[in-house]
Amino acid sequence: MRIDVLTLFPEYFDVLTRLGVTSRAADRALWSLHAWNPRNFVHDVHRTIDDRSYGGGPGMVMLASPLTDALLAARESRADSAKVILMAPGGKRFTQSVASELAESSGAIFVCGRYEGIDQRFIDRFVDDQWSLGDFVLSGGEPALVAMLDAAIRLLPGALNQGDSHGQDSFQEALDGLLDCPHYTRPEVLGGDRVPEVLMSGHHARIRQWRREQSLRLTQLNRPDLIKTAREKKLLSDTDEAFLRGMFQNHES
Repeated sequence: MRIDVLTLFPEYFDVLTRLGVTSRAADRALWSLHAWNPRNFVHDVHRTIDDRSYGGGPGMVMLASPLTDALLAARESRADSAKVILMAPGGKRFTQSVASELAESSGAIFVCGRYEGIDQRFIDRFVDDQWSLGDFVLSGGEPALVAMLDAAIRLLPGALNQGDSHGQDSFQEALDGLLDCPHYTRPEVLGGDRVPEVLMSGHHARIRQWRREQSLRLTQLNRPDLIKTAREKKLLSDTDEAFLRGMFQNHES
């Protein structure tokens, strides 16, 4: 997977190439990052990449020409016709399924805006899609893209030391889109709190049942919308529904 990024701050992405799972995946040539700084495509003494907004108002707007030249250079460097994706607060909400789609693709060209925004003519001409990390505004697209790339890279085959580790992550199909259950490790007793007895039993069927119930409990408490989605997709069993009904009954009593 090849990732190209148009950004004024290429150093934002050092964390992906130098640390942890994403760094190891890069070392294994599972993915690569290529940053294109629009400032390198302007030639005035001040290396100007923004200007005042027509119509007035606060903030500066990124110029279309430097972004265009940077994008064309990125496209010429690639051997495919990758999508151009803009980081934007109004974009499509990034989810685990979007991360999976990116991991299964050859990559993309991402555009990270700054200041008040980007000249709309660049967006209209070149951008294929817009992605958002959530309903909040950041100083630029870089922090959001770092999180998105981390989510996708760890899904690449060979990225994790245990190949099926991500299969049990929250939101994954193996959990029917629910949140993951709690996890415990040594010591058995910590500050008077013991590891749940069922996890020490060695009874695999009971452990699976406990984990499913804890997944349902946490999802119902923290993300009931995911329970609703699982119901709509008919992913919950009669046993699941009985457990959820029991939760409400115990709460009411």
